[in-house]
Amino acid sequence: MAGISRRGFIAGALSAAGVGVAAGAGVYVARDPDTPSRGRVPFYGMHQAGIATAQPDRLLFAAYDLTTESREEVADLLHTWTIAANRLTAGLEVVDGTEGPLAPPADTGEATGLDPAQLTLAFGVGPSLFVRDGRDRYGLAGRRPEALIDLPAFPGDALDPRHSGGDLCVQACGNDPQVVYHAVRNLTRLARGVAVLRWTQTGFGRTSSTTSAQETPRNLMGFKDGTNNLHASTPDFEAGVWVRPTDDPSWMRGGSYVVVRRIRMRIEVWDRASLLDQELTIGRRKLDGAPLGGREERAPIDLEVRGANGQPVVPGDAHVRLANQAAHGISLLRRGYSFTDGVDPRTGQLDAGLFFIAFQRDPREQFVPMQSRLASDALNEYIQHVGSAVFAVFPGAPDASHSLGANLFA
Repeated sequence: MAGISRRGFIAGALSAAGVGVAAGAGVYVARDPDTPSRGRVPFYGMHQAGIATAQPDRLLFAAYDLTTESREEVADLLHTWTIAANRLTAGLEVVDGTEGPLAPPADTGEATGLDPAQLTLAFGVGPSLFVRDGRDRYGLAGRRPEALIDLPAFPGDALDPRHSGGDLCVQACGNDPQVVYHAVRNLTRLARGVAVLRWTQTGFGRTSSTTSAQETPRNLMGFKDGTNNLHASTPDFEAGVWVRPTDDPSWMRGGSYVVVRRIRMRIEVWDRASLLDQELTIGRRKLDGAPLGGREERAPIDLEVRGANGQPVVPGDAHVRLANQAAHGISLLRRGYSFTDGVDPRTGQLDAGLFFIAFQRDPREQFVPMQSRLASDALNEYIQHVGSAVFAVFPGAPDASHSLGANLFA
């Protein structure tokens, strides 16, 4: 194998596996990635899976920094990831082959024999792929979408660079944390020499319902979260989530933009607040999730109803009033998760909260005005945004003859 890098070998093996060819020492036979299997979400399609797909219980979100100066190597990595993602979401090893008994296995092995667990993998690129420190890194500055903005500073932000930004991203979701971890671990191995991990975030206990069949979950504050979230069956979904066929640039048509925010909850402070204060802060009843003044969870929020004292039943600074999408003509798809990352050594308090994920057609028209409005949110007493990133999420690869991002690098 003189003159061939380990990553080159694996990329070649992936390409061969994509057409059902395997050769060399220690080869094993695996299922065809296009054979239907229990718990599989198809990888190829018009849109990437993991957006409109019903939201599973586990997340591992990874952001990467590119270390190569070669535009061709970046495109090659995305091609390699495309083939690998199709295999991983089918429950297969990342590559159908090995370098031999004296070399490390091509797949790390911890998911061998496990069900695909509805694994989805979605890939995107950040603003810094196009321009960093004023430099056009790969000759792609002219292809940067206008909607792929550097998010403005919002009141109360305390952003940590260790949890922010990135040139590339992978969102891995599934119902088995070992399957999810295995996918990101092996995609990261494939990226050696081209990209390195910048930050990761694990998540559990989805904080949104993304289909009408899913029950509304609860966040770590104990409240139902995502009651009025967009669903794939709702009329506003297509217009709110996908880049339209008439939008520019053309390589993003059928894709989406994702904003992620690591939101730390001051759990200990929240737990000392009275039930009344908690409900007035959120604008819903804690037990059944009904809006204040409403009878059941999914009742429309009436922001005009007033109590016996003449004051609005839903306070002016309540979270549901300020975040209400219908009232402000904004629709975006939330797919967040709870997280807990041990104890903050500086304070001795829990490092826990919400990893906010929102897909949308244009952050300038959707996330930015929504987050700006939340500057006066009563909930800000109990939360702090400590991480932030925005990515352009590619349209899907229609079939095995296409690679994610190919039109960007053409």
